[in-house]
Amino acid sequence: MNKIEKLQEMIDKSNNIVFFGGAGVSTESGIKDFRSVDGLYNEKYDYPPEMILSHTFFMNKTEEFYKFYRDKLNTLNIEPNITHIFLKLLEDKGKLKAIVTQNIDGLHEKAGSKKVLLLHGTIYRNYCMKCNKFYDAKYIFNNKDVPRCDCGGLIKPDVVLYEEGLDDEVVRETIKVISEADLLIIGGTSLAVYPAASFINYFRGDKIVIINKDSTPYDSRADLVINDKLGNVFSKLVVNK
Repeated sequence: MNKIEKLQEMIDKSNNIVFFGGAGVSTESGIKDFRSVDGLYNEKYDYPPEMILSHTFFMNKTEEFYKFYRDKLNTLNIEPNITHIFLKLLEDKGKLKAIVTQNIDGLHEKAGSKKVLLLHGTIYRNYCMKCNKFYDAKYIFNNKDVPRCDCGGLIKPDVVLYEEGLDDEVVRETIKVISEADLLIIGGTSLAVYPAASFINYFRGDKIVIINKDSTPYDSRADLVINDKLGNVFSKLVVNK
């Protein structure tokens, strides 16, 4: 039995699957990841992307932040790929209970998935830091200047920047769904970003599967490791009852 067949068998036997995903889920939709050779962190800017995407930089150099943000993180015209679609079908069958994602691009929701836990927030929610008024993503990306609220307050994307903590409610629900799952599929993540990667330690179920192009620090704990693109893997699987 090859690895794809093993994965298919695990999925068929499970009715409580959680998918934990990172940037590799979206790269096949044309979104660059952060840490690969051709990722955002290896492009040239006046400041390193890690500095730009920090809370301090957002507050002190807001105009520069928004230049980068609009240039690199606008995914409004990006469509979901086979991975997003397969996971949505798994959820429709009642087998997939939740998606935990480190991505902020909104592609899981665009594909129709209902239970998506956004560890790092989303570009689709934006709030005035003064009065908390909500603004959609189009308002942010179509605005040429630093986006301001009607009240004059600064509008901030509801994404978790460096130096910021994760949302407590999202963390609690993430721990809950992972600890209750019997199959945890980890895909498209180096498992190098903390605290996100540490949530895997709460898994108490039967099988862990890791699908990633490169090795991860958690490979030795997995029951199945597939070093390949997610699209290559999910395109060979079928959603059975």
